[in-house]
Amino acid sequence: MGKRVAKKYVRTAADRRAVAEGCWYDLAEAKRVVAIFEELFTHCKGEWAGKPLLLEPWEKEIVGAVFGWKRPDGTRRFREAFIEIPRKNGKTSLGAGLALVLTLADGEPGAEVYSAAADTNQAAICHEIGKAMVEQNADLNSMCTIYRRSIVFEEMSARWIVLSADAHTKHGYNPHAFVGDEVHAWPSRELWDVLKTGMGARRQPMAIGLTTAGYDRNSLCWELHERARKVLEDVSDDPYFFAYIAAAAEDEPWDEVATWKKANPNLGVSVKMDYLREQYEIAKDSPVYQNTFRRLHLNQWTQQQTRWMDMHHWDECGGPVDAEALKGRACYGGLDLSTTTDLSAYSLVFPPEEEGGIYDVLTWAWCPEERGVERSNRDGVPYVAWHSEGHMEMTPGNVIDHGYIRGKILELAEIYPVKEIGFDPYNAIGLVQRLQEDDGLPMVQVRQGYLSMSGPTKALMELVLQGRLRHGAHPVLRWCADNLVVKVDPAGNLKPDKEKASEKIDCMVALIIALSRAVLDGGQADSVYEERGLLVL
Repeated sequence: MGKRVAKKYVRTAADRRAVAEGCWYDLAEAKRVVAIFEELFTHCKGEWAGKPLLLEPWEKEIVGAVFGWKRPDGTRRFREAFIEIPRKNGKTSLGAGLALVLTLADGEPGAEVYSAAADTNQAAICHEIGKAMVEQNADLNSMCTIYRRSIVFEEMSARWIVLSADAHTKHGYNPHAFVGDEVHAWPSRELWDVLKTGMGARRQPMAIGLTTAGYDRNSLCWELHERARKVLEDVSDDPYFFAYIAAAAEDEPWDEVATWKKANPNLGVSVKMDYLREQYEIAKDSPVYQNTFRRLHLNQWTQQQTRWMDMHHWDECGGPVDAEALKGRACYGGLDLSTTTDLSAYSLVFPPEEEGGIYDVLTWAWCPEERGVERSNRDGVPYVAWHSEGHMEMTPGNVIDHGYIRGKILELAEIYPVKEIGFDPYNAIGLVQRLQEDDGLPMVQVRQGYLSMSGPTKALMELVLQGRLRHGAHPVLRWCADNLVVKVDPAGNLKPDKEKASEKIDCMVALIIALSRAVLDGGQADSVYEERGLLVL
C-alpha cells in the first residue's frame, strides 16, 4: 500500500480512483509476463510460424496492464478485460497467450481456464493456437498433457478447457479465468453470466472478452463496449474493468489510409496494406460490403449486419420537400403498421410531372408514448427528441390507437389526392377495412414477399443513386434507411428483412410500398388498374 505509480500508467479517471484506493503498478510482474510471451510462446501460422511471439507495443500495453496492476493485497487489480480490435490484428494469438499464462504461470492451484464462444468450433480456434504454442516449446510440452479439448498442467492440477456450445445450460463451473472469443457473435449473455458467477471462490479471477465490433446494440457485446468506451473517455471511473479499443471514430472518413492506420494497431505487421486496399475497393463499389469493411477492418459499430444503402448517397437526396407546393398533386401512399406497441409509418410518394424528374417523399411515424420514452432512456434511440421536433407522433399510453393513424391518413387525403395506398396486410386488416369501406380510400394489398417488393426496392436504390429522390432529410426515415437490411434469393430478387435488421426499418418499408404503387403507375395520370380492374386469382 502507498506505493507510488508512474504517471504513464495513470491515464483515466478509473486509474486515478484505483491509485486513490491503494492500487499500484508492479513493473516487475508486467515484465515477467511479457517475457513469458516472448521467450516461451511462438507464432503457429503464416510467415512467422515457429518464430518467437514478440509483442508489439500495443500488446505489451495490454499484457502489462492486465498483469501489472495490483490491488493493495497484491492480487490483480482487473477482474474483467474487454479487448476490441479489427480482424487480422493478432487478437486470437493474444488471447491464446493470455489463457496459457493464466493456466500455467498464475500461481493458482487447480485453475480452471475456459475458452468460450458462440459455438464450440469458434471456441476451439483460440485453444488450437494455444496447443500449438505448447507443442512447439520443449519445456512447456514436458509440463503439460494435451487432449483434444483440454491442456492439463499436472504440477498445479490446472487445465485449459474448450467449452461446448450448450455450456450456458450447465452450472457448477469454478473458473479461475475464461477467454470469450468474438463476443459480438454471442446470441445472449447467459454463458458470460454463468462463468462470471462461478468465479466467487477464486482469489483473483479474470474474465476476458475478445471481439471485433458488431452491429446489435441490444447485446452483451454492446454492453461491454459501452462500459469500455466510458472508461476510456473518462465518463466512468470503474477501476477494476480493463478496456482496450482500437477503432476509427464514427465521423472519420472510412476511405482514408490515416483512418485505417488508427484502427489497425498491427498494420504493416499482421495486417497488410495491400489486403486492406483490396477490401476497400470491394466496399467502395458495393454498398452491401461497406458495413462489413467498416465493422471488421475499422472496428466501427454499424447499424446493420450488411449495409444496403450507402448513407452518403442517401444524404445527398435530403433536399427540402415543399409540402405546400405539393398540395393537389397526385400521389401514392404506403402504410406499414407494426404491432400496437412500436413504430408505425406512412409514406406519400409524388411521382415527377416530367420524365426523368424527382420523386418527392413525405413521411409520418407513430409510436406509443410509454414505449417511446422507454426506447429513449434504455437504448438511446431519440424517440422523445424526434417527437418534440415534430418528426414523430407519440400517442398516449403504451399502445397505438389506430384511430390516430386513420385520422391522419384522412386528413392528408384531403390535401394530397392519393391514387392508391399500398399496405402490408400484417397487423393492418382492421384499419384497412375502415379506410376502404367506411372512408372510401383506394387500398391495395402489397405482400412482403419477393414478388411484390423486389422491383420497388431495386427502384428505390436506382432513384437514390441517380439523385432522383427527395426525402427532406426526415430523421426517422434516415434512421430506418441506415438500419435497412435486405434479403436476396438465388435469382437476385430482394426484399427488406425485418428479422435481420438490428433496429426498426418501418419508415423505409412504408416508402418502398408507396414506391411500388408509384413505379407501377410510372407517374402517369391513370393507373393500369383503372383501365382493366384488379385481377383476382
